[in-house]
Amino acid sequence: MPKRSMRLSTGLPDLDRVVRGIMPGDNIVWQIDSIADYQEFVTPYMEHARLNRQRMVYFRFANHEPLMDESSGAQICELHPEEGFEAFIMEIHRTINEEGRATLFVFDCLSTLAPDWNSDRMLGNFFMLTCPHLYDRAAIAYFAIFRNYHSHHAVRPISNTTQILVDAYRRNGQVYIHPKKVQYRHSSSMYMLHVRQGSEFVPVTQSAVITDTLADVTWSRSDPANYLLGYWSRTFAEAETLQQDIDRGVDRRQEAGSCFRRLLRMLISREERVLALAESYLDLPEILAIRRRMIGTGLIGGKAAGMVLARAILTKSDTQWGSLLEKHDSFFVGADVFYTYLVQNHCWWMMQQHKGGRQHEDETETARRRILAGEFPEYIVTQFADMLDYFGQSPIIVRSSSLMEDNFGNAFAGKYESVFCANQGGQHKRLEDFLCAVRVVYASTMCEEALEYRSKRGLLGRDEQMGLLIQRVSGATYGSLFFPQAAGVAFSFNPYVWNSRIDPEAGMLRIVFGVGTRAVDRSDDDYTRVVALNAPLCRPESSRDEVRQYAQRRVDVLDLDANQLTPTSFEEVVKRCPGIPLEMFASRDMELERRLRHERFAQNGVFSQVLTFDHLLTKTNFVADMRQMLEILKTAYDYPVDVEWTLNALDETTYKINVVQCRPFQVRQSGDVVVMPADIPSERVLIETRGPVIGKSLRTSLDYVIYVCPGVYGELPVGDRYEVARIIGEVIHLPELIDLRQMLVGPGRWGTTTPSLGVPATFAEIRPVSVLCELVMMRENLIPDVSLGTHFFNEMVENDMLYLALFPQRDGSVLNRQFLEEVWPNRLGDVLPAAAEWSHAIRVLDARDLTDGAPLLSANVLDQHVVCWRAPETGLQVGEDGL
Repeated sequence: MPKRSMRLSTGLPDLDRVVRGIMPGDNIVWQIDSIADYQEFVTPYMEHARLNRQRMVYFRFANHEPLMDESSGAQICELHPEEGFEAFIMEIHRTINEEGRATLFVFDCLSTLAPDWNSDRMLGNFFMLTCPHLYDRAAIAYFAIFRNYHSHHAVRPISNTTQILVDAYRRNGQVYIHPKKVQYRHSSSMYMLHVRQGSEFVPVTQSAVITDTLADVTWSRSDPANYLLGYWSRTFAEAETLQQDIDRGVDRRQEAGSCFRRLLRMLISREERVLALAESYLDLPEILAIRRRMIGTGLIGGKAAGMVLARAILTKSDTQWGSLLEKHDSFFVGADVFYTYLVQNHCWWMMQQHKGGRQHEDETETARRRILAGEFPEYIVTQFADMLDYFGQSPIIVRSSSLMEDNFGNAFAGKYESVFCANQGGQHKRLEDFLCAVRVVYASTMCEEALEYRSKRGLLGRDEQMGLLIQRVSGATYGSLFFPQAAGVAFSFNPYVWNSRIDPEAGMLRIVFGVGTRAVDRSDDDYTRVVALNAPLCRPESSRDEVRQYAQRRVDVLDLDANQLTPTSFEEVVKRCPGIPLEMFASRDMELERRLRHERFAQNGVFSQVLTFDHLLTKTNFVADMRQMLEILKTAYDYPVDVEWTLNALDETTYKINVVQCRPFQVRQSGDVVVMPADIPSERVLIETRGPVIGKSLRTSLDYVIYVCPGVYGELPVGDRYEVARIIGEVIHLPELIDLRQMLVGPGRWGTTTPSLGVPATFAEIRPVSVLCELVMMRENLIPDVSLGTHFFNEMVENDMLYLALFPQRDGSVLNRQFLEEVWPNRLGDVLPAAAEWSHAIRVLDARDLTDGAPLLSANVLDQHVVCWRAPETGLQVGEDGL
């Protein structure tokens, strides 16, 4: 128990007597009806500090009259809560840390913070984080909240955390106090009502006086509705009343407009461009509908806002989308629930270590594990259970929806988790699975890639809270399997122009059969269909054999018996799901069937269906509908867009499209036309390819080429291939290389999770490179996955990285292995001595070592042509039209 100090006082000796003295670390909360009631006790506290030359800090942030001025001798710290919770609390904690122990503090009335944060939960979180910090520093602090103004989300954390809680009343000109909590102290009269008589506080013993004083004080718990109505609930209740009046014909449009704009900032976003879209395409009834499907309070996050906005834009721009879109019945978990979860599970301080980049990798893992093991407040679990009762046993997906996610400039593509719940079993089992899924999404805020992404964009110091979007999985049940018939991503701009017929402005699709995970995650064991919307039958593949070879063969489905997302073969799905309208998505391989007949093989056991999607693309309105969708959204956003969608056929020509996500697409247009160099002597060409090429047309010099020798790498055991990836990441991030123009060249796929298919480097490891080249020579039937629409592809686009694939055996392709592997000196041992033993596999090639011409690269994306060569000194100047 802390020791008492006679130097500590409220400034009212008899009040000190009532509470049995003030102790170091006491936080004193006054529940008041007016600021004048608070001032009654702040003034003597301030005067005592001034007379005894005690250090006092006054946190000034409210719009009520100041509690003290400069003549008080206190340091006045001006704060701006409207700038956000984290900026506010971090400034307060910084000030507390800078002050010595036993400093005295006074806070403006905390109730004024609820409108700034639109939430009683966040007010409760603020107190739970600040009060213990003051206690640890043996400080004394005064706080005040308005009585019967807040819900239990604020009142309970405050009353449970503070050391002293006192009700202050003013009745018939007299001041009364009623201590409700005094920690570590007790007396026979401490918790009685006291009246102030001069300098004394006298217990009130007559029942008539006590009744007269307290009878007209609303006891919030006597009215359950009032008890639950904090700022958030009151604001939405007022909005509901407004809308009801409007529905009855009462003209309250001006009030409704003001209320609507306030609710947008509470629910949708604080980003001006998003708010402008929301104000144009949403209305008050739609905002109220979102609130009715919401768990907790706070913003719904970028992914949820993008989905809601896209649907509103489409339905209000063309009436056909009202019937073409599959309706959604999603739920939204407010970002305040995430913050409360962090605070109550003691993870918040660990998260803050990342604001200044101070936390080590092991501490990050500790924080992540603590989040995975955390517990939810009981009232939140109850709401989760009610939501699951609504969905029954329909599969759902728990999707991340952070405040910065899917915004203009920051896609966060693939950085945070989304988790499928097959949602099978009893109520308890389904609830536990769901809670685990939420924890996984929350913990992904501490994953290495997300933190690296935020750090590179200067976002670590910004307020990043995690909302959740809970969606019913689109699709149908086929026996024990559940999946949509088609899914994918759509872009309003096509950065991959493999044929002169393709119009980049028409957009493109990446389409798969089954759950859309294979469209957004780079699959090492399979391929997808890429569609140019103005020329849907113009394929990157050049022959029927290639179409067959590079068609999708594996399908992601939700296995209801196994209660999980499972990859399975397309052939197996067709055998197990006889109700699929197969002709819309697949084509029979007639050539294979003819060959088998000619060779007199039995055809009964041969599966000849190939996923081409030709019927969907040519015999329905799907392509026209997708082009119109992208054009509408691009026009509304005034920016290219990236849409995730699913499709389910109703018959041979009709279908429903479900828009599950929409975000700005951070694409760089193809750039200026680059005239490719002519008549380059063959011995000076290092690399030349005729595609695929994705990125911006350019002409630039290169400072370094990091080259993985295909012949050596192909012979390495799996463990060594991971080591090669790690070393490459170290080299790329060396201080002397990281800001230079680097080209990375290697066999197979970069970023693969299967070392037999390429180099298993993460995108975080290769992010700084300017040019990424994949050599198609790891395996005979391996083609580079252009990865349009995947999270890996979005990373390349955001980093303005040029991607190219090189087929050494194709006409027009050049890989000058002799020069790259034997002539050009290898500097790996110089730049990273510890990795010198890997010089046989990894070559670090410095442009300064070339005395007869610098390495230059020209890329014409429209022509799908890239050449890298050693230019004479009289050629292109370094940096011209650079990256």
